[in-house]
Amino acid sequence: MHFSLFRRVLIVAICLVGLVFALPNVFYDRVERHNDAVKSIEAGLPVTPEMTADRALWPDWMPATLVNLGLDLRGGAHLLGEVRVDDVYAARMDAIWPEVRDALRDVRSEVGTVRRQETEGDTLRVRISKPEAIQTAVAAVRKLAQPVTSLTGVGETDLEVTARNGEIIVALSEAERAATDDRTLQQSLEIIRRRVDEVGTREPTIQRQGADRILIQVPGIGSAEELKAIIGTTAQLTFHPVVGRTQDPEANPGGRNLLLPSLDEQGVYYILESTPVVTGEELTDAQPAFDQNGRPAVNFRFNPTGARKFGDYTAANIGSPFAIVLDNEVISAPVIQSHIPGGSGIITGSFSVEESTHLAVLLRAGALPAKIDFLEERTIGPELGQDSIDAGAMASLVAFVLVLVFMALSYGLFGIFANIALMLNIGLIFGLLSVIGATLTLPGIAGIVLTIGMAVDANVLIFERIREELKTARGPSRAIELGYERALSAILDANITTFITAVILFAMGSGPVRGFAVTLGIGIITSVFTAIYVTRLLVVLWFERRRPKTIEV
Repeated sequence: MHFSLFRRVLIVAICLVGLVFALPNVFYDRVERHNDAVKSIEAGLPVTPEMTADRALWPDWMPATLVNLGLDLRGGAHLLGEVRVDDVYAARMDAIWPEVRDALRDVRSEVGTVRRQETEGDTLRVRISKPEAIQTAVAAVRKLAQPVTSLTGVGETDLEVTARNGEIIVALSEAERAATDDRTLQQSLEIIRRRVDEVGTREPTIQRQGADRILIQVPGIGSAEELKAIIGTTAQLTFHPVVGRTQDPEANPGGRNLLLPSLDEQGVYYILESTPVVTGEELTDAQPAFDQNGRPAVNFRFNPTGARKFGDYTAANIGSPFAIVLDNEVISAPVIQSHIPGGSGIITGSFSVEESTHLAVLLRAGALPAKIDFLEERTIGPELGQDSIDAGAMASLVAFVLVLVFMALSYGLFGIFANIALMLNIGLIFGLLSVIGATLTLPGIAGIVLTIGMAVDANVLIFERIREELKTARGPSRAIELGYERALSAILDANITTFITAVILFAMGSGPVRGFAVTLGIGIITSVFTAIYVTRLLVVLWFERRRPKTIEV
């Protein structure tokens, strides 16, 4: 029955901290508006009176983490998209053409002139003027092939190079296609996740389905069209050499060049080389800023590969214009004044503060590697979600009341102690869910209801053990002590096996199954803590105050 002061303070402190973190969920709408205002201010958006009012709804010094409500509780948008992986193959061939051209240039005396042929699909066709040297050309191009690295290790090369009718045919190998498919899906998943999270939504479900499909579920979005607009925003940044400029929108750029309009100069069109020197995929960071004239701009920085390309090109083309292209519009085409070795720069244009902030967000997220076709879309209204919340709340309340009545009638004062621990248990569950940022779904509510019923199991074992010890022990103090000690192993065995089940469900399941596993696992931890430590502390405090000669359980 001895409880050290440190242990008592620790138990009380854990309970208080858990309740403090659970408290924001009681004022859910108010705290959510406060958090949205804080996010907007931290993102650098202009502070409006509405933001100031929303921020004042909740004290900044109080925890403001909430249990995120899932799609079935809050409403939102559901999309099933199919990634066009074939587009990535064609882009890969277009990107490798400069390397093929340079490789053949080294053996130009043998193969003659080199010309790329127009082709449809995912192959690169190159014709040389000396067909008799076709094998020499094939050998030179094959040196560009690299081993394919995948989860199973290093396999065959990534390129298949063949000769046919005096032309060199370059295509991706089957192993590289499979690896590219996997990289494309993973990159799409990550970019969609960053893009949706940056916009301020809560805990989206973004999962791969099959070989080329992605499931996207985002709570709190008004419609599927709104979600498609967020995901479909490209923000693809490229840097191109400038061939010329014109005011004729119908001008023929010639060859494989591009004709793109200027964003700032009305009626001006730039003729650019189609193959970019550097792309936005090689960006590592982008932040809103202001230029030397105080106008909104975006600072950017390349990774080492992009910085090297950028530096080499600027060193070799001083005095030439260099176009910065965003989503097929030329933002600016400055003349290269000097070598830029650091791999960083600034994008200026007719931006507002909001536009520069949004552009920086999209550039950080990156452009989708391939277009996504949406095969299935639907919107779940908040009314349906509210009905689910009401039904879950009613089920939880009924279970809670029945358990309280049963424990009070069965075990008297000790049952009341168990009921107090059960109330603290619910608060601790929501506190932990808030801290880890978990998403609560209907199956999650089912896990909480199940936890309410299971939470008193440990107390039932303890109290029944105390009853048995009262028949043989010398006094109530010893009976209580032995009851807790001898019931401990059975409690741990029962809860550990259930916890292992919750872990397996979380590891192997997805979506709603994981939601159930999270609340069940957390409920097991908190119920064991409250049953063993909280109820024991309450019993010890009562016993020290009353010093009863006999007790009834």
